[in-house]
Amino acid sequence: MKELVEVLARSLVDNPDQVSVHVVEREKSVLIELRVAPEDMGKVIGKQGRIAKAMRTVVKAAATKQKKRVTVEIV
Repeated sequence: MKELVEVLARSLVDNPDQVSVHVVEREKSVLIELRVAPEDMGKVIGKQGRIAKAMRTVVKAAATKQKKRVTVEIV
């Protein structure tokens, strides 16, 4: 799932080299922290958070197959 978030984020931003994804594993859940350049933050979040919500939906769908709960945070 880390790779999925990274590929999605890199395709959206102007500075793909500044995209970093950090994964924190817990018992039954996974926290994925996405960091992008400050000037690319709006592109990742989108108008009214639509792109961020869509990204979270895709990742949650992928996580359902692995029977895990996933939270994506854009930091």
